[in-house]
Amino acid sequence: MSKHGKRYLKAASVVRRDAPLEDPKAALEVVKTGAYAKFDESVEIAVRLGVDPRHADQVVRGTVVLPHGTGKVTRVLVLAQGEKEKEAEEAGADFVGLSFVQKIKDGWTDFDVAVATPDVMGQVGQLGRILGPRGLMPSPKAGTVTFDVARAVREIKAGKIEFRVDKTGNLHAAIGRVSFTVENLTANLDAFMDTVVRAKPSASKGTYIRSVTVSSTMGPGIRIDPNLYRRTGAR
Repeated sequence: MSKHGKRYLKAASVVRRDAPLEDPKAALEVVKTGAYAKFDESVEIAVRLGVDPRHADQVVRGTVVLPHGTGKVTRVLVLAQGEKEKEAEEAGADFVGLSFVQKIKDGWTDFDVAVATPDVMGQVGQLGRILGPRGLMPSPKAGTVTFDVARAVREIKAGKIEFRVDKTGNLHAAIGRVSFTVENLTANLDAFMDTVVRAKPSASKGTYIRSVTVSSTMGPGIRIDPNLYRRTGAR
């Protein structure tokens, strides 16, 4: 059985165990107070959903542009040709061009998000076995297969993230950094939860949002009252 260190236990001592907090802002304040690592930890959210991901009509996925970004520098690859290459470069893409298709086949994956135009998906499709397991494959549902590459790049750089329920019915995402203000973290959390609530599948029956927990990378989890998100739309 693993044991936690003294700093974790000290941080955990301020966590309320008897009931979840009814104020997300208060929960995020506890996360910031309890962060003890020497680096700027991510602030993460975990949501347990009342869905069965084994059924295609209950898979929850989507994208959201966090109002204050993630605090992370996102490296964007754009697989396009012609004028779309220039658009991508002007929008701030880090890597541009179809020459990266072969580079990826050779083992290169030093990027965080890949965007592709529909006309080159014949070539990009060959990368599915490499990029798919890493969650890097461009997808129309995620908005990363598009001719509007400039918009896609700008949104990703501004803090657009993708989420997808895992096989156990949970969602995980980073919504900022411990160095963010509580107000900015709260705005990011609200935007994320609003999008998750709106993504509820019509096939989902019973309680949709079962639990919501926020934490820093190294810190203990702080529960938020899920009843706040069991109405139409988020708070």
